[in-house]
Amino acid sequence: MATKLSETETITPVAQPKKARQKSANITERWMLMPSVILLAIISFIPLFYMIYSSFMNYMINPDQPTFYHFHNWAVTFHDSAFWLSWGRTATYAISGLVLEFLLGTALALAIYRLPWGQNIVTTIWMLPLFVAPIVTGLLGRFLVNSTYGLYAWVLQLLGVHTEILGNTLTAMPALILMDMWEWTPLITIIVLAGLQAMPEEPLEAADVDGAHYWDKLRYVILPLIARPLLVAVLVRSMDILRYVDTIMITTEGGPADATKTIGYYLVQIAFQFQDFGRAAAVGLTMLVITILIGQLFVRAFTRGEQQ
Repeated sequence: MATKLSETETITPVAQPKKARQKSANITERWMLMPSVILLAIISFIPLFYMIYSSFMNYMINPDQPTFYHFHNWAVTFHDSAFWLSWGRTATYAISGLVLEFLLGTALALAIYRLPWGQNIVTTIWMLPLFVAPIVTGLLGRFLVNSTYGLYAWVLQLLGVHTEILGNTLTAMPALILMDMWEWTPLITIIVLAGLQAMPEEPLEAADVDGAHYWDKLRYVILPLIARPLLVAVLVRSMDILRYVDTIMITTEGGPADATKTIGYYLVQIAFQFQDFGRAAAVGLTMLVITILIGQLFVRAFTRGEQQ
């Protein structure tokens, strides 16, 4: 007992100043971060609050002096069948595009990772579409599938397919998905490739010693080790794909017969063609809620992975 008291008396005077210095350092860091946090809050919350305010206002009579419209914008939005159909097309486009981009991007990352040399050259060439603006992607796609002079349309005609690809309700959406794949699959490849290059070597060497085949290593070692980069890649693309509108505006303008009118184009149409900013704000808030819910799903997946 005497020894314990002696240790306590010796440790306490040293620990207290160290704890005080740590507390002082934390307070200093918080004050240094405060201007950035306040600026970020102003940039983020003022537009959000103004958007909520606008969703209850009527801008149709006089945009400069909107009047209170109660819940009319919300009621019209939720009773509009075009709103739900647009969400349905967005889900089709997002799920199809994400699955294809995820599979192709991951497969290419695995292939590039196994290259004995030239990884940097191949990766640089592969990521070139990321530097192309979505508007340019749309223009390029529109020219390539044009039935008169387009290269892809000419190839399809040789195979017996004679149709205006962007003017057909059955082919317009797949064509847009392929354009999106061309532009954004390299992003998933780069994220997954970074995860592969950061893998520890010990589990792979242990699998080699045990005589595991490549598919067994891929299933039981590689994919679990790169699960977090995979989730990040899907999270980034899933949140970005919901506001996909640039290429649609330059290629199909939501047609033919609304076959490519996603929720993003639906919002643009209400805001800038119909000048109904109150209703556009209501639609935008629904997109924000869906995006937050998707983000929460991925955060839970991250948390579950850390707990396991």
